[in-house]
Amino acid sequence: MTTNTKKQEDPMSTVTPTRAPHQDVPTGHKHPEGRVGAGLFDPKQLVKSLPDACRKLDPRVMVKAPVMFVVLVGSVVTTVLAIKDPGDWFGWVITAWLWLTVVFANLAEAVAEGRGKAQADTLRKAKTDTVARRLAGDIEEQVPGTELKIGDLVVCEASDIIPGDGDVVEGVASVDESAITGESAPVIRESGGDRSAVTGGTKVLSDRIVIKITTKPGETFIDRMINLVEGAARQKTPNEIALNILLASLTIVFLLAVVTLKPFAIYAGADKQTSMIVLTALLVCLIPTTIGALLSAIGIAGMDRLVQRNVLAMSGRAVEAAGDVSTLLLDKTGTITLGNRQAAEFVPVRGTTEAEVADAAQLSSLADETPEGRSIVVLAKEKYGLRERHQGELAGAEWIAFTAQTRMSGVDVDGRKVRKGAAGSVIAWVREQGGEVAEDADTLTDRISEAGGTPLLVAVQDDQGARVLGVIHLKDVVKDGMRERFEELRRMGIKTIMITGDNPLTAKAIAEEAGVDDFLAEATPEDKMALIKREQAGGKLVAMTGDGTNDAPALAQADVGVAMNTGTSAAKEAGNMVDLDSNPTKLIEIVEIGKQLLITRGALTTFSIANDVAKYFAIIPAMFAVAYPSLDKLNIMGLASPESAILSAVIFNALIIIALVPLALRGVQYRPMSADKMLRRNLGIYGLGGLVAPFIGIKLIDVLISLIPGIG
Repeated sequence: MTTNTKKQEDPMSTVTPTRAPHQDVPTGHKHPEGRVGAGLFDPKQLVKSLPDACRKLDPRVMVKAPVMFVVLVGSVVTTVLAIKDPGDWFGWVITAWLWLTVVFANLAEAVAEGRGKAQADTLRKAKTDTVARRLAGDIEEQVPGTELKIGDLVVCEASDIIPGDGDVVEGVASVDESAITGESAPVIRESGGDRSAVTGGTKVLSDRIVIKITTKPGETFIDRMINLVEGAARQKTPNEIALNILLASLTIVFLLAVVTLKPFAIYAGADKQTSMIVLTALLVCLIPTTIGALLSAIGIAGMDRLVQRNVLAMSGRAVEAAGDVSTLLLDKTGTITLGNRQAAEFVPVRGTTEAEVADAAQLSSLADETPEGRSIVVLAKEKYGLRERHQGELAGAEWIAFTAQTRMSGVDVDGRKVRKGAAGSVIAWVREQGGEVAEDADTLTDRISEAGGTPLLVAVQDDQGARVLGVIHLKDVVKDGMRERFEELRRMGIKTIMITGDNPLTAKAIAEEAGVDDFLAEATPEDKMALIKREQAGGKLVAMTGDGTNDAPALAQADVGVAMNTGTSAAKEAGNMVDLDSNPTKLIEIVEIGKQLLITRGALTTFSIANDVAKYFAIIPAMFAVAYPSLDKLNIMGLASPESAILSAVIFNALIIIALVPLALRGVQYRPMSADKMLRRNLGIYGLGGLVAPFIGIKLIDVLISLIPGIG
């Protein structure tokens, strides 16, 4: 197992801070713009995107997609030839369908970008030219928000719009972030913790905070969101670039092959059947136009599917890397477990009763506002019938608050001192008071730790001296369905590692209950970094989530670093994705979306190359059957005439692009399975489907064309 060799720390050091009212709770909310699913075929969206598709006919834009640029050049060539021979209906029809092929290809990308632009328009409404209350020493001055610089301090009170991205350095406030998350419930932002980051354009609902600006005007989070969802900042990923190079190479090969056909045709006496228009049609049908047309749309749609789940990918590379991830680092608290440990039982040492432990535990927890502290008070009341007491009832009581240094809390009242906290700290306190520790205290704490719980010791000093009364058993509750999710990831070939600050015994028990492959106990930022580097050194891609400044180094090192929107600016800057819902379990969904992107690209590439094979049987016999009658045996589709065969292939080549747009946007359905099994499945469905579909489609189109007088 992956555990630290450092000296074991007591678990009290990981007590969760108090959760404030209205604090961020993952809701699964989606943006209003995302109500139409990424894969739905919406004819209205096609019509709306048509102007954008036509604008993309600019050669300077088309040259970025080599395959479709060749089709554009071919369309121009056939247009010129058709103009020279205006009576050639065949040339005009081929020209029209070649232009439609280019437009359909651009339409696929325009539709994918369309949804992002709709969301970008909504985000722009959140951008307002606010007046900032900047602090200059003790003096407050009003300046335009556009004049703020990194490091400036600004004051925001109720009803103020936050003028820029920054961190809260003073105060606590309720903030409306619906402009960026779509979630109407307010969230708490406060100084000194992992929930200090605020975003420009959001609104303060209550109280007063001082914010330190961390970004320049024009580079705020909302500005970056607009660029990302609109597609303006999308860069081609390494796999996409490699596939573009492959498609360009295939295009060059087929171009050379088609060029050499002309001399053969002249030699064979089939010059009339191999006109420039026919050769251009052949080239367009042979090169991988289908995947060439859909490649950009697939990449944009992948990022859009993340946006639908309130996740912003700062680059397409991150989405692609998510699909290749082989190691997942997951925090225990809030991800694998429900997050708040609950008191499950009070275990007395020999010579003490459960009632005594419960009474002391409740008394020492009255000033403990953590979820654990409140659960102790509730358990003592419900299980042992102790009346819930309040601090105000204990006159003259001196309350001992929990600190990271002491790792204890308690109260001094009526000549008694009661303490509750981490085992090491409480034992040290008892010995400082001159008391003795019961022999079975260590045995009880070890037993609870081995069972996956967190032990807290309860001790008292009174007229009988200082002594340990017993142990409080805090229990982590593993979320329902986590074991099944991890089993699913295992089938995907992904190793899961749980990261926790708990001691190794507790971590091991939780890891076994949850079903993770490995764990890292007593994790520090350096430990996380070392683990990520170790996995990467083995050739693996690593994904992790984080929200604090101490997570920033590991988020930057990970191949996929998902920062929580509630986290610090440092965490969001270090990660290459931001989860607006701040739901750590969403990392599993992100990996699935990444894999779906890669599978979709591979499946449609397979389909595209396979359906090119069928077109050979339509066009080649049509071109050379006159000179070589024996080639007519290759006309296995029984196409009516050379003209209808070539025209049917060109029409099918254009229509299949528009027919596959919904699949490219929705993505191929992903099922967890091994890579070999997935390859066989996709070859069976999309390889065989790519061969069969053109035979059926071209034949149907040929039948319809042959009904037109003068063609059949």
